[in-house]
Amino acid sequence: MAAAAVLVAVLALSCRAASGMATAAVTAEAEADRIASLPGQPPVKFSMYSGYVTVDAAAGRALFYWLIEAAGAPAASAPLVLWLNGGPGCSSVGYGASEELGAFRINPDGRSLSRNPYPWNKVANMLFLDSPAGVGYSYSNTTADLYTAGDNKTAHDAYNFLVNWLERFPQYKHRDFYITGESYAGHYVPQLSQLVYENNKGIEKPILNFKGFMVGNAVIDDYHDYIGTFEYWWTHGLISDETYQKLRLACEFDSAEHPSKECNKINDIAEAEHGSIDAYSIYTPTCKKTSLHKRRQIRGRTPWLPRGYDPCTEKYSEKYYNLPEVQKALHANVTGIPYAWVACSDPIYDYWKDSPKSMLPIYRELIAAGIRIWVFSGDADSVVPLTATRYSIDALSLPTVTNWYPWYDNGEVGGWCQVYKGLTLVTVRGAGHEVALHRPRQGLKLFEHFLRDEPMSKAVDSIQTF
Repeated sequence: MAAAAVLVAVLALSCRAASGMATAAVTAEAEADRIASLPGQPPVKFSMYSGYVTVDAAAGRALFYWLIEAAGAPAASAPLVLWLNGGPGCSSVGYGASEELGAFRINPDGRSLSRNPYPWNKVANMLFLDSPAGVGYSYSNTTADLYTAGDNKTAHDAYNFLVNWLERFPQYKHRDFYITGESYAGHYVPQLSQLVYENNKGIEKPILNFKGFMVGNAVIDDYHDYIGTFEYWWTHGLISDETYQKLRLACEFDSAEHPSKECNKINDIAEAEHGSIDAYSIYTPTCKKTSLHKRRQIRGRTPWLPRGYDPCTEKYSEKYYNLPEVQKALHANVTGIPYAWVACSDPIYDYWKDSPKSMLPIYRELIAAGIRIWVFSGDADSVVPLTATRYSIDALSLPTVTNWYPWYDNGEVGGWCQVYKGLTLVTVRGAGHEVALHRPRQGLKLFEHFLRDEPMSKAVDSIQTF
């Protein structure tokens, strides 16, 4: 009987390996991070892992990650894609993974999950990272870290995370690797990309097989972002002629992350003129259930938004991620953090240190190196609007390969696209700041095209492939 049992076990392992599960490739450390099931989760056929990776042992800094392996494509061959949310100080787990492009949506009860019909893990292995320390479940044992965060330390901690994470998940070494994100990740993504690119120089087969980056509604260049933002507010009827002129005078040459008192004063007037709207999605009513985070107004329901869209998802995530059973399932809060999980960290945002005024020098360096770069923009966002992105890209003075044209999704205009030499710009019609939240099907289509490096389709009768 014992011999028969051994034979059955061997055959079972062989079958699992043959089916692509690659059991032997999972390290013991990774296995300890495997998510058996999340509270209220519908059944799935893909694997998930989450936990902590130490990035600075002396300071006790550890970053929290959530890996959702590919479902629609073989996990063993699909690319690895890192997703970063911005803020600075906002959680990639709370936003990207939970209300945008992750596998699940949190239900209004704050205790159960439903399937996202357009998750990006249909075509890639998605790695969500809460960064820097102090954001989401990520933590530091050095309190000063919460008040000294900045771009440079964030980039280096994220790089250390990736290198250490690959030791835990060696099956992803040398895999095609991309970095993506939105908003203030418009700083995180190119800075981390530059660090990976420069550290890969001279290595014939780098473990981080970096292919490119993509950012959405991204902070790129303070000067051009300011010009484009004020123009958007004015042309969309959000501010008066007088305020528009004052903003141009007071803020144009300011730092977006550390503006002057005069710029802040005029911005307050502009905000009052905006009225009680969601600046992140100007055509959708706000959620009436809660005021929530001062920088994260959330949306209301209108008939033309995707079926099932809910403007109050941030409220649900703050309830769900504070449940002890959820934290246990995610292997999170293992040190007993003495504060509640929040979507965005005020100390991180309020005390942010170094923040270069422009990412354009990094764009130029990586374009020259042949790194794939895509920039996308939901055109209903007034926080980092399309006009700001267009001014910033125009400042690169790139030759045009394919001029501005509409792209289609199931016979309807999904947005517009322009292909430059070294960079592709894609807009998503009707989407707000979080493109994958407001236009999930079009967001997934955009992501597929980015991975294939194929410009968006001009064909009016384009048929969706998922």
